[in-house]
Amino acid sequence: MALVPVIQPPIMKLLTTDAERKIRMTQLRTVSKREKILFPLVILLLCALLLPSAAPLIGALTFGNLVKESGVAERLSKTLQNEFCNIVTILLGLSVGSKLQYDHFLVTETLGILVLGIIAFSVATASGVLLAKLMNCFSKTKINPLIGSAGVSAVPMAARVSNKVGLEYDKQNYLLMHAMGPNVAGVIFTSGFFYQNLISLYPFLRAHVD
Repeated sequence: MALVPVIQPPIMKLLTTDAERKIRMTQLRTVSKREKILFPLVILLLCALLLPSAAPLIGALTFGNLVKESGVAERLSKTLQNEFCNIVTILLGLSVGSKLQYDHFLVTETLGILVLGIIAFSVATASGVLLAKLMNCFSKTKINPLIGSAGVSAVPMAARVSNKVGLEYDKQNYLLMHAMGPNVAGVIFTSGFFYQNLISLYPFLRAHVD
């Protein structure tokens, strides 16, 4: 995921023309507070109906969004965005890093996983750009294909990369907010899909460990 700024730009430039990179997106409409509150609730409901096993993970994501947008729990919202987030990051890094030994990390399997990750991000980036180009064939309002590359799980890094590449060709073309849409959609889908596969593999992993 840290290699996204290195992986994505060459693919984005290879699959788009100068004219496509300079497409300016139309101004986004103003989203009402009711829509902002209903969004996480609808997402959680759909996830519970279509992908129940991933509901706890998606529920955690939507809970943070609901707390922020509701406006009635300002202290809790600030804590979740700052102190709590930092604490979880530190504990996660310590728990994973304390078990990471060099003889287990520098092996062929680990390098294979890294290669597969690079391939996955490359395919996802190319697919998003090509899908945006396909949509332009049928849409009256043109879409900048660069925002299609943001449909991956790297939030908000992928959206920033889309914005950075767009600014290289037009200093006034800010794509960050437009790219955040596919970026958030990408992390919701990939997180749910990963969690679903992890749950389905749990019995096999447990038996293998035992």
